[in-house]
Amino acid sequence: MQLQDLATFIAVADERSFSKAAKKLHRTQPAVSQAIRRLEEELGDRLFDRTSRSGILTEAGVLLREHAMRLLRMADETEAAIKELQQVRRGRVVIGANEAGVHSVLPIVQRFARLHPTAQVEVRRVPSRQIGGELLERTLDFGVLTFLPAEKGLQSILLGTDELVLLVHPRHPLASLKQVSIEEVGRQTVIAHNDPSPARDRVLRLYERRHAALNIQIALPSLDGIKRAVEMGLGVAVLPRRCALTEIAHKQLSAVKVPELASPRSVRLVFRRGGEFSHAAEAFIELARGA
Repeated sequence: MQLQDLATFIAVADERSFSKAAKKLHRTQPAVSQAIRRLEEELGDRLFDRTSRSGILTEAGVLLREHAMRLLRMADETEAAIKELQQVRRGRVVIGANEAGVHSVLPIVQRFARLHPTAQVEVRRVPSRQIGGELLERTLDFGVLTFLPAEKGLQSILLGTDELVLLVHPRHPLASLKQVSIEEVGRQTVIAHNDPSPARDRVLRLYERRHAALNIQIALPSLDGIKRAVEMGLGVAVLPRRCALTEIAHKQLSAVKVPELASPRSVRLVFRRGGEFSHAAEAFIELARGA
């Protein structure tokens, strides 16, 4: 059963005339009659009362008209929805990132939202080591990482660089220094994240190699909580600089370099190599390339 035949049937039913329907559809009357005949053969029943000249529908015709109108509406809605996807008026982008990664991708999310205000963006909190697998399983469109995952079939775009810094209260004695050693950091009351992360592992490994002490007295479950604790003067924290750009700019926190930890880290947007992407995901990739 073809949609065009159903549309022809609706036109005949509305106009109550084969000739008027043909004129409305810009088709010949034989073509209209043939479309109705095809429907009747497919359904095995008459759709119009041939004894009447006013195009009266049979019982089967009344039933078909009801369902045909519903099908044609659905077809129109489907076509409109696909066009909206193509124009990124709809669509959804799913990004996986740890807390630090969210700060790196937010500028692109902001530009994407301005250009495509009706498209959806979901940023999920995903441990860095799981992102590669979830990209290949297609539960994520993108991941934000500071390392290249071991999984094959992935590619990346460089978003920028970041470095670990010591965050202190602006009135802390270390706030006036340009840099401090890891030994000096270790003598402070340190506030740390209680979830594993590449940055946390990197700091702990460095202290182990140097056989230096690290005085972690407070462990919190979020970066915002850690920054707030430092603002309250409860201790100091070693975090990626990008996580605290706003607080540093507003002089709520001070960032002090720790040379042993300051080597820049590449922040990358990682995604599948090849394969099909949604129109929304393709638009996001283009924005990331221009970042």
